[in-house]
Amino acid sequence: MTDALPSPTGAHLRRGPFVAGDRVQLTDPKGRLHTITLARGGQFFTHRGSLAHDDVIGSPDGSTVTNTSGVEYLVLRPLLADYVMSMPRGAAVVYPKDSGQIVQMADVFPGARVVEAGVGSGALSMSLLRAVGDQGRLYSFERREDFADIARANVEAFFGGPHPAWSVQVGDLVESLPSAVEPGSIDRVVLDMLAPWECLDVVADALAPGGVVICYVATATQLSRVAEDMREHGGFTEPSAWESLVRGWHLEGLAVRPEHRMHGHTGFLITARRLAPGVTPPLRKRRPAKGAYGEDGAGADSPALTTDEWSPEDVGERPVSEKKIRRMRRAADAVLDRSGTDYADAVEVHATTAEEDDGTGTRREGESDE
Repeated sequence: MTDALPSPTGAHLRRGPFVAGDRVQLTDPKGRLHTITLARGGQFFTHRGSLAHDDVIGSPDGSTVTNTSGVEYLVLRPLLADYVMSMPRGAAVVYPKDSGQIVQMADVFPGARVVEAGVGSGALSMSLLRAVGDQGRLYSFERREDFADIARANVEAFFGGPHPAWSVQVGDLVESLPSAVEPGSIDRVVLDMLAPWECLDVVADALAPGGVVICYVATATQLSRVAEDMREHGGFTEPSAWESLVRGWHLEGLAVRPEHRMHGHTGFLITARRLAPGVTPPLRKRRPAKGAYGEDGAGADSPALTTDEWSPEDVGERPVSEKKIRRMRRAADAVLDRSGTDYADAVEVHATTAEEDDGTGTRREGESDE
């Protein structure tokens, strides 16, 4: 008889009957979603009646429960994609369609040593932690302490506590990475920032030969600059770039058609691999398109594309107000705190006011503020 393998961090929260403290997703007959956290004696209220948390606690995943007005709800544990879209967040998140591409195309494997720069609200961190597992290592760097606090609360709430493979450091990647890891010891680097080209030197030093760097950028201007700087650096293979567009389908009898809404452009992904020290990348045999580098051959180094400091407004992102950050920090702390009446009250308020984002910045079809 063999000894049972230890359960991965957070696995106990993903199976078994519902218990107090579980985060669950309620779906009403119209398909509207409501995310709540179960608490003994708690109540979920809408204009169509109330539902007692105690009626859900003890039921198996995938059950149905009826409220005081006879409205039936389907109760499921939210998937990671559901959790990411409903959790408190200050910075914009990397959406599930992109985080899945990052994990797959960067080949993030169990036990890998990964560096992540730009933690935001922790959405991508959760996908990376699941990929590296308890035996891997994820070094996350974030310039803003308030974003790092929100990310910690969201990640710990999802995994049920601190993840043994994760560390978060507040600071600039260029300044912090050399002292945090040994040269040539990192398998993968994920950069989600405004100017990833500024970090290529320290990334190259940290990556092991054959290691992968993958960057998530919002605009074609950033994409071009990263690609040209990777080529100019000389320590990486020829970069490859793409974007993913996801369109759902309406399925009802013979009415089978594309959905009216889709997850369109959210960002570009560009990846390259680290060459061994002293190796020169092979010369490109294809000629660039005529005019690709402009009349002066400047390309991404032209004055229009070079700035000393990039801001979110430069790439079309809306600035995040300090008021929203403070509100999201309070909400994230409430989700993390799984005891006390204040937590149950905060969850009820959040469940009835938070919007379930569909990745386009708008509410999903058929949802309301109930």
